[in-house]
Amino acid sequence: MVDERDHDTSSSSLPSLTKQLADTTLGGSADVPVVDLSVSDEGFLVREVVKASEEWGVFQVVNHGIPTEQMQQLQVAGKQFFDLPETEKDAVAKEEDFEGYKRKYLGGINNWDEHLFHRLSPPSIINYKYWPKNPPQYREVNEEYTRHMKKLTEKILGWLSEGLGLPCVALTQSLGGEMAEYVIRVNYYPPSPKSELALGAAVHTDIGAITLLVPNEVPGLQVFKDEQWLDVKYINSAVVVIIGDQLMRMSNGKYKNVVHRATLDKENLRISWPVFVAPRGDLLVGPLPELTGDENPPKFESVVYKDYLHQTIKSWTLDKLPLY
Repeated sequence: MVDERDHDTSSSSLPSLTKQLADTTLGGSADVPVVDLSVSDEGFLVREVVKASEEWGVFQVVNHGIPTEQMQQLQVAGKQFFDLPETEKDAVAKEEDFEGYKRKYLGGINNWDEHLFHRLSPPSIINYKYWPKNPPQYREVNEEYTRHMKKLTEKILGWLSEGLGLPCVALTQSLGGEMAEYVIRVNYYPPSPKSELALGAAVHTDIGAITLLVPNEVPGLQVFKDEQWLDVKYINSAVVVIIGDQLMRMSNGKYKNVVHRATLDKENLRISWPVFVAPRGDLLVGPLPELTGDENPPKFESVVYKDYLHQTIKSWTLDKLPLY
């Protein structure tokens, strides 16, 4: 397979990409790289995370420092919200912004799910009207989870920075430092007897910089590699790390933004908790100047992130693709 970094695999190119992949069959279970963060050799961790980001654009981390009990509390609170009557869930329904609860079905590509979307950090952008008041522990659980998630994200970004030959704070600072935006989307995929005819989330790459996802025990995440769709195996308490468009662009193509999708299960409920990490909207994002020169010219145009975001969502809307 030709290296996808030689082509446009940004989210804005996905309408044509979706058509190309429509008839591609499932290949089997993927041996997505698994990185054990309890290893004390920092250089080893840098090499493993960088290799996975270059070759796959996705990997799983274990022994990552987020307490198992904290992850379980997050999952319990999310499941309890979706078990509420529709009238209670509508109390945090979407309005004009992307935040809030929504149940959707999109014809044409048979993409459907329920989801809850809201900002986590920084505090200045949080709108608690979209945070459920029921279950009552929801806010406390999500705030504590955010603290752990930010630590893990900055650790991974530090290793990726070192893989570029830059100081460990380079990528975090380029995303806005403490003003980098963290958003969670709780995806609720009910069982579907005709799961082969529907998707939970259509083919896409993630618009932002990096995504850290926790699933329940029901598999459904698939990545596209070596001209086939591959299942990502479930590992208890692991966090799935997905490289997004902006890290690909900032690294000048060194890191790969993985093409992926979510499928439905015929018999079992699937829920996932991706946290999307993105630059501040007003930041100009493109290849870092330290990585380009006469021998390595920029492969991507620098674009204000909010303009990239709006243009991408517009292209998705025109082709009935979902915001994942």
